[in-house]
Amino acid sequence: MTREEVFNLIRDHLADEIDVDPSAVLEESRFKEDLAADSLDLYTLVQELEDSYGVKMTDEEASRILTVGQAVDFVLERAAA
Repeated sequence: MTREEVFNLIRDHLADEIDVDPSAVLEESRFKEDLAADSLDLYTLVQELEDSYGVKMTDEEASRILTVGQAVDFVLERAAA
């Protein structure tokens, strides 16, 4: 899996879940401040990542992921381990 593949999955999920233009989702986009995602949106994103990539994320880990790029990094680190 590549960084681009993970980013595309996250971007597409966010575009669908929070009804935002996919082009507005960048790696530096902050979930809450830039994309107006709420806690339920973030929960469903975590579920999507766990289901798609087999990575497990605790609530504490999820609370430290603030940007799209950090989510991509997390998946790549965990999937490689």
